[in-house]
Amino acid sequence: MKKVVIYILLAAFVVNCTQFGKPKKPENLIAKKDMVAILVDLSLLSSAKGINKRTLEHNGISPEDYVYNTHQIDSLQFLNSNKYYSYNTKEYETILKNVEDSLKKLKEKYKKIVEENETQELLSKELQSKKSSKDSITKKPRKIE
Repeated sequence: MKKVVIYILLAAFVVNCTQFGKPKKPENLIAKKDMVAILVDLSLLSSAKGINKRTLEHNGISPEDYVYNTHQIDSLQFLNSNKYYSYNTKEYETILKNVEDSLKKLKEKYKKIVEENETQELLSKELQSKKSSKDSITKKPRKIE
């Protein structure tokens, strides 16, 4: 009899926990595309915060608040949407994959820009050195008598 009661209590506990854990779809759920953009921005700002935290703080920038204002959302809306998507793992994996792809594209884009700038600086330095080495002796004007 004790075993039956224990099994019934265990089954009731499992059923209640599964119903309790699943979040409802929020009324103001952030679209997947927007969620990707928000997570990309949060990732970039959190990286910048780690590198140059004093500058951000000195300018009064809170990364989270900046992202919320930029995307016109509030922290509760983000929290509920993130909770909903993270419970639905397939959707969240898709979102995170898109975030990762976006970050890789941005990295490649800025890497290319940096390489182009370095190339231009190198060409500029070479041109400067050619101009200065072309005529090391300055000519004095001749007087014609």
